[in-house]
Amino acid sequence: MSVIVTDTGFQGEDWNAPIVALAEIADHKGAVDLAHTDDPAALAGQLDDLHLIRVAFPAFNDGRAFTIARRLRMMGYTGRLRAKGPVIADQYAMARRVGFDEVEIPDDLAARQPAEQWAFRADWKAHDYQAKLRA
Repeated sequence: MSVIVTDTGFQGEDWNAPIVALAEIADHKGAVDLAHTDDPAALAGQLDDLHLIRVAFPAFNDGRAFTIARRLRMMGYTGRLRAKGPVIADQYAMARRVGFDEVEIPDDLAARQPAEQWAFRADWKAHDYQAKLRA
């Protein structure tokens, strides 16, 4: 099982359709899984047909999925973008800033980092030091 983290706290899974791997994109039902090594350019021309893209984080210290999220948003993807894996609460603000809408974490991580720790970082727009420097 897993827990979905959003700005409003912990939630259960609400996506009911299959999520296919990039290699099976021809059979998608609106959702695709990307590995941290996949090139998001492979989805060019199909972004409008996708309602959920889930990007894998193999470890909390592997940030390639952040880059994939940013590239997808720059390519014009406006659908739901989910990080999946051992993302830690301290990374939530960065995940939101690069374009992720939510984070899917394993149950054991949710037990170690309860909802309060994630909620503390849910005000991710207020602590953007780069925006303060531009003002």
